[in-house]
Amino acid sequence: MNLQKLQRLVIDALEDVKAQDIKVFDTSEITGMFDRVIIASGTSNRQTRALASSVADAARAHKLPIVAYEGEDTGEWVLVDLGDIVVHCMQPMIRQYYNLEEIWGGKPVRVKLLPQSTQGPLSDDTFDHPDDLDHDE
Repeated sequence: MNLQKLQRLVIDALEDVKAQDIKVFDTSEITGMFDRVIIASGTSNRQTRALASSVADAARAHKLPIVAYEGEDTGEWVLVDLGDIVVHCMQPMIRQYYNLEEIWGGKPVRVKLLPQSTQGPLSDDTFDHPDDLDHDE
């Protein structure tokens, strides 16, 4: 399967499970190991597992090899390595902490996404954590 079709297969599989904030990066000039990194957010451990599972199921349905499938035990960050494309399904806090966009994000790839796939989850800054509130003493 050519790279564009594989990329579309992955994106469709992620969107089927309501992935948020999908980003696609061309890594062909950074490493010879793979040509694309796709990063997507899920709102819970269960959803990140479901995102990765959807990608793996789509790959299996097209008889594509899965090189590696890691992180399913915790579900905070699940990686699916399809050879030419490496998919990172992450919870927002983990994604923010590891900031893979800084590592791989030099060449974003423009792809057609569903509107909900481009939006990130609500920022933690939206809500005040009780410990962060100023208390008058």
